Amino acid sequence: MTHKTKAIILRSIKYGEASLVVTAFTELFGIQTYLVNGVRASNKKTNNAACFQPSAILGMEVYHNELKKMHRIKEYGFAHLYQNILSSVIKYSVALFMVELLYKTLKQPENNPALFNFCEDALMHLDEASATVTANFPLFFTLHLSYFFGFKINEEGSGEANSFIDLQEGCFTSVLPNHPHFLAGEDVKITSELLKTMQPAELDSLQLNKQKRKHLLAKYLEYYQLQHHNFGQMKTLAVLEEVLSN
Repeated sequence: MTHKTKAIILRSIKYGEASLVVTAFTELFGIQTYLVNGVRASNKKTNNAACFQPSAILGMEVYHNELKKMHRIKEYGFAHLYQNILSSVIKYSVALFMVELLYKTLKQPENNPALFNFCEDALMHLDEASATVTANFPLFFTLHLSYFFGFKINEEGSGEANSFIDLQEGCFTSVLPNHPHFLAGEDVKITSELLKTMQPAELDSLQLNKQKRKHLLAKYLEYYQLQHHNFGQMKTLAVLEEVLSN
């Protein structure tokens, strides 16, 4: 039996001479792995490897068996064609960061339509984003993605005279934490603004320099490491920092 679902490609690994092993976040089944045969063949009619670039949004008809760890795809095609992401080094670097962050936080193959819609919508907004919105996008996505995994920073007290954000506890506080994992001063104000930002277009009014963006993103990823078991290091971070610093 086959099922039709949308999917966001998270990563693709070459398999054999012409195939790919693809990890995708699907709307119906959550994170899944697919073997795609012959997709890298030299024949132009069968070379569709571009469909499986990380961050691509596809429409797929898939075979699904709950007892199997790897599945197959019957039909596939782009559900959304990007206008800018694949041709912009900066936007593609942001997109790769986003899908790696999603990949590292998704552990169970369970469907989560709200999370899928958030990620799909975020990628589509990134595609159309201004330069300022694009530069701020990793901060926005990192903070708001945590909501779907149950560890978003508690906004209670964000409008009060609280001078710190405790990254171990995930909350605003007026007391200096007795550990190094916290935000203070201007970082607290900016983070509060980002947490209240509901639409990516609003990021256009957030004027930050490159050093501040780099610092905040490092602290937000530190928060993930504290809250999410075995989170590890982000491989795409170095490239993202490089392109955003130019």
